[in-house]
Amino acid sequence: MSYLILPKGYKSALTPDETEKGIKLVKDFFQQSLAKALSLRRVTAPLFVLKGQGINDDLNGVERAVTFPVKDLGDAKAEVVHSLAKWKRLSLAEYKIRSGNGIYTDMNAIRADENLGNLHSLYVDQWDWEKTMSARQRNLGYLKQTVRKIYGSLLDTEQFICTCYPQLRAFLAPRIHFIHAEELLQMYPGLDAKAREDAICKKYGSVFIIGIGGALSDGKPHDNRAPDYDDWSTPNEDGYLGLNGDLLVWNPVLGRSFELSSMGIRVDAAAMRRQLDLSGKQERASLYFHSRLLDGKLPLSIGGGIGQSRLCMLFLQKAHIGEIQASIWPEDQRAACRRAGIKLI
Repeated sequence: MSYLILPKGYKSALTPDETEKGIKLVKDFFQQSLAKALSLRRVTAPLFVLKGQGINDDLNGVERAVTFPVKDLGDAKAEVVHSLAKWKRLSLAEYKIRSGNGIYTDMNAIRADENLGNLHSLYVDQWDWEKTMSARQRNLGYLKQTVRKIYGSLLDTEQFICTCYPQLRAFLAPRIHFIHAEELLQMYPGLDAKAREDAICKKYGSVFIIGIGGALSDGKPHDNRAPDYDDWSTPNEDGYLGLNGDLLVWNPVLGRSFELSSMGIRVDAAAMRRQLDLSGKQERASLYFHSRLLDGKLPLSIGGGIGQSRLCMLFLQKAHIGEIQASIWPEDQRAACRRAGIKLI
């Protein structure tokens, strides 16, 4: 229950029927806008991968993957994906995607270790995208340019949905503000990372926090990142570490920051070796994905994930992700939501 926010006086602006139609409108419009903005084409993605190849992501390194035996493979274990960051990069190589172009797909996952609440469900759905890039684009300027294009698609989607449903009012800031996690720490030294996110989003509306995963001056990362997909250890032009980040906006319904995307320039061979060493995960170098990258057989890339239910929740101005997707919730949370006027599917 500590992860549940019950906005006082909440009442959905949309009926259940309008909500279902709105979900499709948001998803259809945004993915087309994103594909055009980033020069992406859609591909089909797996729901699960074989265990032990280093293809599945371990996110913060503590989440357990949902695992099951495959009878026709001698009971070899398969894992439901956590995300597709590594699989997408393998696919760029397989499809021979040229620099400046990329792919996107629907990623569906089960994350059994999530703390269930307004923002987190057992079921995760997102647009996973990945784009081939050149060595000269591995810089902070290119990261920011890409973020601005994604944010432009968010603004266009918001305007479209508000046209479809006049009872909704646009609230996104006209521009996104960039700040490094170290600058954010210096700005709010007395706050923890989540409170710093709330403070900066309340101030600017929409924020991209750069440098997620590397240790800051207090000895702790702003948030954890696995060592083998995002580059969080390469110095950037601003004098800080990191070529990745999180895109957050201020959510007026919940009165807090709201993460929409985790993304970044991916590790090259040097960053991979460095981050495996920093994380004490050197043994991963021999895994299928890692050895291909270290052998120079995978393209340089930038990529990320954008939550589908999160985006619908934001633009349809809902208080709980369970108003957007069907999932399982603790009974005390369902009861509390009913009392607060939040109708979970």
